[in-house]
Amino acid sequence: MAAARPPRYLKLGRVLGAAGIRGWLKVQSYTDPPEKLLQHRAWVLVDTQGARTVLRVAESANDGRWLRARFEGVEDRNAAELFGGRDIEVERSALPPTAAREYYRDDLIGLRVVNREGRELGRVSHFIEAPAAPLMVVGGARELWIPALPSHLVKVSLERGEVEVDWPEEL
Repeated sequence: MAAARPPRYLKLGRVLGAAGIRGWLKVQSYTDPPEKLLQHRAWVLVDTQGARTVLRVAESANDGRWLRARFEGVEDRNAAELFGGRDIEVERSALPPTAAREYYRDDLIGLRVVNREGRELGRVSHFIEAPAAPLMVVGGARELWIPALPSHLVKVSLERGEVEVDWPEEL
């Protein structure tokens, strides 16, 4: 019998810090739209050393500028401040399947990136949130920041482990 695989987690946001005196936290969401993060009631908070803490969301809100959340058992600002700067992850199994031409960013990390001419540009390292669009960071002979938009992401093949982009090698 095969051993059970450990759960996979996807990073969906970050705790920016305490908000107010009643245990609320200001949250940055990486989901589209940002409010989708609030649908998940169990969050895994990861500190800078990689230690994970599972917390249940007691209340959440969108004030129009930021998402805010309060965890069960976190009742004041002092307790909330302990979670500032932590990444927010959820179990991959809790996420819905993707539609055609949709991918979770985590699925693209490590894939080979080639341009339309077939030149290998490197591998997907990570993504950066930018005001106009998320940027796919490709590490190779030099680092490239490619807007993660349909106009630049031509085709993804998870089977081949490859992302085809409309991006010249010399940029």
